[in-house]
Amino acid sequence: MAIRKYKPTTNGRRGMSTLMNEELTTSTPTKSLLKKSRKTGGRNNQGKLTVRHIGGGAKRKYRVIDFKRNKIGVTGRVATIEYDPNRNANIALINYLDGEKRYIIAPKGLKVGMIIEQGEDADIKVGNALPLKNIPVGTVIHCIELNPGSGASLCRSAGTSAQILGREDKYVLVRLQSGETRKILGNCMATIGVVGNEDFELVNLGKAGRKRHMGIRPTNRGSVMNPNDHPHGGGEGRAPVGRKSPMTPWGKPALGYKTRKNKKASDKLIVSRRKK
Repeated sequence: MAIRKYKPTTNGRRGMSTLMNEELTTSTPTKSLLKKSRKTGGRNNQGKLTVRHIGGGAKRKYRVIDFKRNKIGVTGRVATIEYDPNRNANIALINYLDGEKRYIIAPKGLKVGMIIEQGEDADIKVGNALPLKNIPVGTVIHCIELNPGSGASLCRSAGTSAQILGREDKYVLVRLQSGETRKILGNCMATIGVVGNEDFELVNLGKAGRKRHMGIRPTNRGSVMNPNDHPHGGGEGRAPVGRKSPMTPWGKPALGYKTRKNKKASDKLIVSRRKK
């Protein structure tokens, strides 16, 4: 997908770029697969702010995505490739032979009119979903389940993928994009291919307003706050952190501090850690 760069006709246009969206075939979503999406402003059910820097933004409706791929043995045809405001990957509308319609994450190379299927007997073809134990070693995959039937958890965003390295008893060895190698149960489903829209990360927003349209509010540095607002705050003029290590606003160590539990159950499934 190509990126359009703009001439600096205004301050907001300087450095700005957008995706051309040549892959998209329609701008109208399927009504039956839409749900209301209410904004939270980063607040929980008690009205307390639990996630900072969230608020405003354009209205969206949620597109119901089929992450489970549980229509075993039913083939479908790709009807459209669409934009989804809730994620950085595009989505594809699938019309199944039994009349049902579902959205899936659109992998790179998926075209309108292609046939997709899911199940143990499916071909090793872009967009098809199979149990990990039925996918050949070396195949590039995305939308990977961690527990059978739970729905895809890994490699769902634009340009992401993983690779199957081998098999070990009931587990399959998978190398993730972070460099981590992990065992995943062979009964878990995964989809063949790489998630599309890989140029998304190259887009330059160009101005603060585009960030606000996404529902993201401004972020302030701790060093410009008062001592009662942040551990880095206070002092005369520009002051250093004044502590052994940088802190979060709540006084916990930041920047490289490990927060993973020592005895986490999934530790035994991680063969090698991600690259530092």
